[in-house]
Amino acid sequence: MDALREALRAIAAREMAQDSAHDLAHLDRVWATCQRIAAAEGGDLRILLAGAYLHDLVNLPKDAPNRAEASTLAAAAAAPHLQALGYSAAEVSAARHVIEAHSFSAGIEPKSLEAQILRDADRLDAIGAIGLARCFAVSGALGRPLYDPADPFARQRDLDDKEQALDHFPLKLLRLGQGMLTRTGQQIASERTALMQAFLNDLAAEIGADAPAHWAPEES
Repeated sequence: MDALREALRAIAAREMAQDSAHDLAHLDRVWATCQRIAAAEGGDLRILLAGAYLHDLVNLPKDAPNRAEASTLAAAAAAPHLQALGYSAAEVSAARHVIEAHSFSAGIEPKSLEAQILRDADRLDAIGAIGLARCFAVSGALGRPLYDPADPFARQRDLDDKEQALDHFPLKLLRLGQGMLTRTGQQIASERTALMQAFLNDLAAEIGADAPAHWAPEES
């Protein structure tokens, strides 16, 4: 598995369009989380390893009009690499599905345990402390301000995370925990969501705004 991981990691390093939120460190974290979930839930580690390192092989910008196609394109691009590494036809098919189904924007339902695990692992990397860092890194790269100084927590305006980075929290990040498909993923998400909520409360205090209690995620 170590040699296979290094081979897959090298493919990603060579062919993936990397940015500070979608780089080799992101893939390493997703793989570590896949292993953590699989240790409790089960799952084929060869399939998870392929998905963890090749799921962003085609990484389109967040504001690209065809963003929803990225995971399907990544799955297609991954197939010949997996074949060359000795994955069977059945394994390639399974790996393609986990890659296709991991994407939030694609909306493809995970049909296997491995697909559920990879989706949870990838979404867990979007929340918590690392999720905070990645959110603001992406927003900064897109030239979006941190928040609206006149109404940072959208009490009198519509939410729009294409205009304000902070709006991405109630629109997506604080909701991700409710969609976790594995018990282990749910447990990790609960801890990371609490951390993000604490950050928002601290931010509100620092900028002289009321704490955004209206942004607290609903109980699932």
